Amino acid sequence: MNLITEIPIEWKNISDLFIALGDEQRQRILLAFEKEERLNILQIVASSKLGRTAVTHHLKLLHRSGALNSEKIGKEVFFWVNKTHIMTEIQNVLDYIKNEI
Repeated sequence: MNLITEIPIEWKNISDLFIALGDEQRQRILLAFEKEERLNILQIVASSKLGRTAVTHHLKLLHRSGALNSEKIGKEVFFWVNKTHIMTEIQNVLDYIKNEI
């Protein structure tokens, strides 16, 4: 048994993403996006059973984890799924497991 004193670099950025992806409401928000689609908060709220405040909370967590990107255009903020980040981070963990465990 190894004494783990430091988290491997491949795992450092993934905890926020795992937390974000682990919630069913946030999963539903991510699944609301079509391929390459950008949605504003009102569109996301319209596709959800949640109110605006709850959706805003979930969007913050998804954005902070890197699962969503955003851009402000005028007064609107548009979100889209950051597939590259999600796939890269998950692949880093899978590679580590494959090669080190």
